[in-house]
Amino acid sequence: MSGARVTGNATTRFADVALLSVTRRLPSLVTTSSAIQERLAPALRRLRLPSNLLERVAGVEERRNWAPGEDADSATVAAGREALELAGVEPDEVGLLINTSVTRKHLEPSVAVGLHHGLGLPSSAVNFDVANACLGFINGMSLAAGMIESGQIRYAVIVNGEDADDIQRTTVDRLLTQDRGREGFMEEFASLTLGSGAAAAVLGPADAHPEGHRVLGGVTRAATQHHRLCIGSPEGMFTDAEGLLEGGLELVVDAWKDAIPEWDWEAMDRYVTHQVSRVHTRAIVEAVGLDRARVPTTYPTLGNVGPASVPITLAQEAETLGAGDRVLLMGVGSGINTAMLELAW
Repeated sequence: MSGARVTGNATTRFADVALLSVTRRLPSLVTTSSAIQERLAPALRRLRLPSNLLERVAGVEERRNWAPGEDADSATVAAGREALELAGVEPDEVGLLINTSVTRKHLEPSVAVGLHHGLGLPSSAVNFDVANACLGFINGMSLAAGMIESGQIRYAVIVNGEDADDIQRTTVDRLLTQDRGREGFMEEFASLTLGSGAAAAVLGPADAHPEGHRVLGGVTRAATQHHRLCIGSPEGMFTDAEGLLEGGLELVVDAWKDAIPEWDWEAMDRYVTHQVSRVHTRAIVEAVGLDRARVPTTYPTLGNVGPASVPITLAQEAETLGAGDRVLLMGVGSGINTAMLELAW
């Protein structure tokens, strides 16, 4: 990837698109890393791994799980309704719904159709899923912005709902019942850092919404030679953590350097990154020289909520952002892909 000539649609600019709202919904059940490690105690002792492995390595102290009576789809619909209300947009004005969730209970129909129905959107609203690992929400925002800019639609709702509960239980059970070595245990370590949650955002034309937050554009890059480094399924997520970190960092640094001539991203007021772990956050901060004080984190209490991590963290930060602040959304997804999208608050 290093030194590759960048052509095509890797860089995008938008002239008349605004983020009108961003919301989140968190499960009520808090699951501590201590509780997970207590269950895994026999395996940790056998492998001579620290009893506080999740906190020590990933910096994840707890995560959220859906309690009885809660589920990702219902929470996503609730987040979408709130986002529309905050944006002052009626459901019948929406022309596009993009669901960006990794979580899906079935192969077809799309997750989007149930959410479209739940939100009461009109039959004229295009709806579909975009799956791109943890990069999905940023990709969804970019797709929607392009359709708004071209005049195909006026308003778009981007949503995400993740349910890590089953994969986490399955992983713990497998690590306890199968005689896994250290390498096998650490290959599934990332599954133990996952959390559940939902988020939604509404985008629309900036000229009609001076109160909105301008979506200025950004860059995308791919290093798909690394597509086997993280493989996830309903049964588990198996990751070459070191290889994924190294490949992801190389791609982010290359994209950052390529963007310098066109974008002034060295002095953002906030860098909202995909939330993986303390290791990943520190590595990205150091690799491109970010001001650590401007990089908020949610992974210590929410874990890695997949594509929902960026909008969940942005929703958290929204109350502290002021008019004119510059925000850079930064994501890396298994595969490996990366994207950066700038907002003018």
